[in-house]
Amino acid sequence: MYLRELLRLMLPPFHRHLTRLGEDGLQLLFCHRWVLLCFKREFPDNDALRMWEACWAHYQTDYFHLFLCVAIIVLYGEDVTEQQLATDQMLLHFSNLSMHMNGELVLRKARSLLYQFRLLPRIPCSLHDLCKLCGPGMWDSRYIPTVECSGEHPDSQSCPYGGTPVPQPCSPSPAATPNPTPTPSPEGKRGSKARDIFTFRKS
Repeated sequence: MYLRELLRLMLPPFHRHLTRLGEDGLQLLFCHRWVLLCFKREFPDNDALRMWEACWAHYQTDYFHLFLCVAIIVLYGEDVTEQQLATDQMLLHFSNLSMHMNGELVLRKARSLLYQFRLLPRIPCSLHDLCKLCGPGMWDSRYIPTVECSGEHPDSQSCPYGGTPVPQPCSPSPAATPNPTPTPSPEGKRGSKARDIFTFRKS
């Protein structure tokens, strides 16, 4: 769920493609191996070890491996959206990237994404606990972001995280709609023309 929400927040075009694919797309089958084997099948040993160390450091989040997943998708998933790949084609696409990705680039991108997430002024309540286990917290020296309710709490009347509803654009009320400029009637135009002609003859 965290990974889906991160993609929706940080990579909307890719998330929209997954949504169009339905439940199969939202299962994110192509990244199960990444997480289960800790990227060992995707990168050479040295690169994988550096990624493990970055995850074990728990720097600003306990879910850095999810930012690594997002980084891979950002760097190597453009063909998925451009070609509108189906679920099985998407799985094949990312499987074929095994041992052909730049681990250093992925690690740098993941750190950049974490930094961007840290600076967000608002986060959805579905990602509220992403850094819950990080000791004092990741926003110690900065402002605390506003939590917005995602509205996906079927068993609760209100947001359990204290999130505020996302403001919806207001449609203009009929009273606020300016009155259209009245169009002069043909009779009015003829009457005006007649008055002009009468004034010309009189003068």
